[in-house]
Amino acid sequence: MIRIDNVTKRFDDILALDQVSAQIQEGSIFGLVGTNGAGKSTMLRVTAGVLKPEEGSVTVDGLAVWENPEAKSKICFIPDTAWFFPNATLEVMRDSYRLLYPKFDRQRFDRLVEKFDLNPKRKLSGFSKGMKKQVSVLLGVCANTEYLFCDETFDGLDPVVRQAVKGLFAAEILNRKFTPVIASHSLREIEDICDHVGLLHKGGILFARDLDEMKLGIHKIQCVIPNEVLERELLEELQVLSMDKRGSLLTIVVRGEEELIQKKLQEKMPLFAEVLPLTLEEIFISETEVAGYDIKNLIF
Repeated sequence: MIRIDNVTKRFDDILALDQVSAQIQEGSIFGLVGTNGAGKSTMLRVTAGVLKPEEGSVTVDGLAVWENPEAKSKICFIPDTAWFFPNATLEVMRDSYRLLYPKFDRQRFDRLVEKFDLNPKRKLSGFSKGMKKQVSVLLGVCANTEYLFCDETFDGLDPVVRQAVKGLFAAEILNRKFTPVIASHSLREIEDICDHVGLLHKGGILFARDLDEMKLGIHKIQCVIPNEVLERELLEELQVLSMDKRGSLLTIVVRGEEELIQKKLQEKMPLFAEVLPLTLEEIFISETEVAGYDIKNLIF
């Protein structure tokens, strides 16, 4: 398990992380999301021991990460921009990773390179952005570390390769002790693959929760209630996170148990009512508005 306790990181007068605390459970796929400049990359680098925080601590399986080879041996970090040795080929990077990571699986790496149709003897400087991302992921997975930190892993990958990478991560979790941590600004990608998510905003973490539990506790309702008095009563009785009314159609996002919500809704004698599935984006917008951050002010 990874523990991040009250971590603060500054770059001169910029507060990149502000008292961030979170736990990443072993065997989960943890997604770290947030707007540009929220601190996702900084948090990954601090957690991986690349950067030292001014305050707070990070431990991996009880071991402090900063300047601790034993803790760092459990982690492989894939940065947003792939870096390789000048004029290196896939074979050169493979052999370099074998020196850095004692558990590196050369045979599996060679098989995956063949499956992804990558030329092992071609210079990586001539690869496209997406191909370089593929190489980084394959090197990271085959390093056989217990934790893999990925910064914008799916950026630049085509849809087919994205699905292949997601399948690769799922297979790793089933077959060995493996916990990927994925930072992304794409809520869609996070929703597809992650079971736990953390939301960063302006250097602080608003929450880190199980994705299924979040969806069970928040509901989107569309309804038409002719009686305005009953409509107001409904809004007062429910824990409303957001509301939008267009004509007679009322759309609300509420927190609570679905059975109780449905009961209160039917008591108001609606002409029409249905509960719709929530996307991760809708959940995050609702949660951030509750926390005092009005997303509409950022958009309009």
